Amino acid sequence: MPAATRLTLTDFRSHAALALEVGSGAIVITGENGAGKTNILDAISLLGPGRGLRGAPLSEAARHAGPGNWSIAATLSGRDGDVELGTGTAAAAPERRLVRINGAGASAAALGEWLALVWLTPAMDRIFADTPGARRRFLDRLVLALHPGHGHQTVRYDAAMRARTRLLTADTPADPHWLAALEAAMAEHGAAIAAARSETVAALGGRLAGEPESPFARPLLALTPDTPDLAAALARNRNIDAAAGRALIGPHRADLLVTHAAKNAAAAMGSTGEQKALLIAIILAHAELVAARTGRAPLLLLDEIAAHLDATRRGTLFERLAATGSQVWMTGTDAALFDGVGTDATRLRLR
Repeated sequence: MPAATRLTLTDFRSHAALALEVGSGAIVITGENGAGKTNILDAISLLGPGRGLRGAPLSEAARHAGPGNWSIAATLSGRDGDVELGTGTAAAAPERRLVRINGAGASAAALGEWLALVWLTPAMDRIFADTPGARRRFLDRLVLALHPGHGHQTVRYDAAMRARTRLLTADTPADPHWLAALEAAMAEHGAAIAAARSETVAALGGRLAGEPESPFARPLLALTPDTPDLAAALARNRNIDAAAGRALIGPHRADLLVTHAAKNAAAAMGSTGEQKALLIAIILAHAELVAARTGRAPLLLLDEIAAHLDATRRGTLFERLAATGSQVWMTGTDAALFDGVGTDATRLRLR
């Protein structure tokens, strides 16, 4: 399974220079708040497509009082040998991302061919009570690991949607033929987006249903219904969307619905611990699903993962993580919470 065995950060957030060499199993990073633990996970998350776990502008990743640029390099070890991945920015173009794979320039999308990433952060502990947009972004990250073309479809859909909105909100009347072409493009890419999401949710649901009883709550997953004949629906909605300044229907409005199976209640109604347990159950099932389908388990980045979990759930979590075959990077302030991870884990203490 792929594992980042060497990681180098230069002028990235709080790290002026950091070089780590780790094993292929669990990596536990502990230290006080502000030591830079999450920044390491953020750096790894940028070795895949997208803006990483923080979703912040690239320029914000540059170290304060540094030269204005930053870089990340990693050696990815797997069954086919080592691959060198690198990404960063130049001081002259702080929002332009540079990517290199084995020393050659590449696109950010190409990183997804080598590495699948899934992460959990404390901000996601209440994702079921968060906005539909937050749940949609979470779902799309899961979809991307199973359907690498999903990112391209969402980019094309968003581009067509933005162009349509500009036409509808312009001071001059929009060309109906151009609007129809953009709505057809939204419908085409939207259908692919909806299909990939539906397939992922169904596959995850099947995986979760077949799991034995455990201390983690079992979630039931569903999606809000699609808009039938999206192109025609968008055409009918032009006046409404023009007044709103945005498209009010389409897959960009979809929501992931999660229910606590044992209580038959929406996940958002559960305690913080229950919601975290439901979220972890989804992540574990997803890692196992990706490994079974692709033969390549995703890297898991779990920030403050032991918080809000009792000893029984922590023990079960560490056992399940080991069984996924994924390389797991975990952070926390208290090293004692990770006593059950195993003696073969790489343990790092940041000061």
